[in-house]
Amino acid sequence: MAAALQDYTAPWWTYWLHTFPHLNFRLQAVDSAFKPGEVNYQQSVIFLACIAAIGLGLSLLLLGIYLSCLCFWHREEAEETKRPDTCCVMWAAVITGLVICSAVGVGFYGNSETNDGIYQMTYSLYNTNHTLAAINGQVAGSLSNMRLRLKEHLARLDEIFSPRQDYTQTLRFIQQMADNIIRQLTALPNITQVRQDLVTVADQASYMEYYRWLMYLLLLILDLVICLGCCLGLAKHSRWFLILIMVLGILTLILSWTSLGVGTATAVGASDFCVAPDKFIVNQTKDFLSEDVTHYYLYCSQTLPNPFQQSLTIFQRSLTTMQIQVQGLLQISLSIFPTAERDLLGIQGLLNTTEISLHQLTALLDCRSLHKDYLDALVGLCYDGVEGLLYLCLFSLLAACAYCAMLCIIPRAFILIASRDRNYDDIDEEDPFNPQSQRMAPYNTSRTNIHSFCSYSSSLGSQSSLQPPPPAASTAPPPEYMNQSMLFAGNPRYENVPLIGRGSPPPSYSPSMKTTYLSMTDAQTRHFGSDYQV
Repeated sequence: MAAALQDYTAPWWTYWLHTFPHLNFRLQAVDSAFKPGEVNYQQSVIFLACIAAIGLGLSLLLLGIYLSCLCFWHREEAEETKRPDTCCVMWAAVITGLVICSAVGVGFYGNSETNDGIYQMTYSLYNTNHTLAAINGQVAGSLSNMRLRLKEHLARLDEIFSPRQDYTQTLRFIQQMADNIIRQLTALPNITQVRQDLVTVADQASYMEYYRWLMYLLLLILDLVICLGCCLGLAKHSRWFLILIMVLGILTLILSWTSLGVGTATAVGASDFCVAPDKFIVNQTKDFLSEDVTHYYLYCSQTLPNPFQQSLTIFQRSLTTMQIQVQGLLQISLSIFPTAERDLLGIQGLLNTTEISLHQLTALLDCRSLHKDYLDALVGLCYDGVEGLLYLCLFSLLAACAYCAMLCIIPRAFILIASRDRNYDDIDEEDPFNPQSQRMAPYNTSRTNIHSFCSYSSSLGSQSSLQPPPPAASTAPPPEYMNQSMLFAGNPRYENVPLIGRGSPPPSYSPSMKTTYLSMTDAQTRHFGSDYQV
């Protein structure tokens, strides 16, 4: 970008966009030169935007065909009682979400780049307008000094010096020099029209850029919301939520294709200007600016002569001559006409002020300041602005493709949700994955807890009495057995003693309690005999 401040070279993407076919509504080729006032060029730009409308129509047509075929396939699958595969839908949803997130990231970058480029262009235009306003102010001030204030002083001095013809002749010579200055100032180009055009362009660009940036920002946020909503609807298996996402997806699909058409047309039009901006500006300013003045500011080359040099030189010489004449009158006339001192000093101060204005005007008319603003505006529009528009076009294209895929995935997800609910209805109530069995789970859990509590209470009672319950009266399920071969190695009589069946929980084993445990087991076995042998 720094090199572009010295000399402007259009970027390669503007040449690429400039080569896009320019066709009017009658499909006739149109010159790609930037001519926004011609009807054929306007039709060629609108035609580029209509291509996106064709893409929107094709995408909606393909979606309609796909949905029709999907309904037909769903009927065949229902007749064959074949469950749809969820793997394809899952991976398609994941890839679509990634594409939308990537498109949103590209869109945020492109929106920021375009906004920065347009802001730089409008800032340069306003800065140029400020410079032109300063030039206009210096010229108007100098003209006011020469036409009004100097004329008043000369009229009073002419009355004072009326007895002396030589003094009055000097006053007439000063008036001639003032007329020369007025002619040179009025010969300067009229920049009022240029200022009006610059202000109009800058105001319209700022106004349109603000709403463009806001609309793209809302569209990007809407894309993120739809993507997150689609993921949430698929995760929650909510049909109504998916219907809402599908409606918003169709709306966003239309907005994506529309933004693609508008962005493409704007990028191509801006590229047509950026390829040859000098030619367009010369054609626009030929009515109120001469060609040499326009070239002087557009190119600002040392080989080009300054078109204001002659006028500024005459201005400087005339002003110097007037100062010499006034200084001479101050030296020779005050002794004779002391009342002329006030007017002569007033003219001298007026000439000094005009000389300061001349130096400021010379600096303002120099091409370097305005040429820098011109290059900054071109860099902002053609580099950052058009580049950002290309990223926004890429975002719109990716978003449109992703939403086409999303609108194909959501109906398939409806079929999967319906098939899943139908399969759940066919499962037995005891299946833990059946929704009906899940509703019965709290009741079954309470019964199990009551049974466990009763078993534990009976185990406490048996532990205190050490009397086993009668085998015939027991309605409990078959007891679980603990393999105690490690505790009673070598004696097969006590290998499978039913600890739970005795009504007491198994004691925790530790080396210090091993002897106590063995003695209690032997005493119980001798007391109850062989009833607990397996």
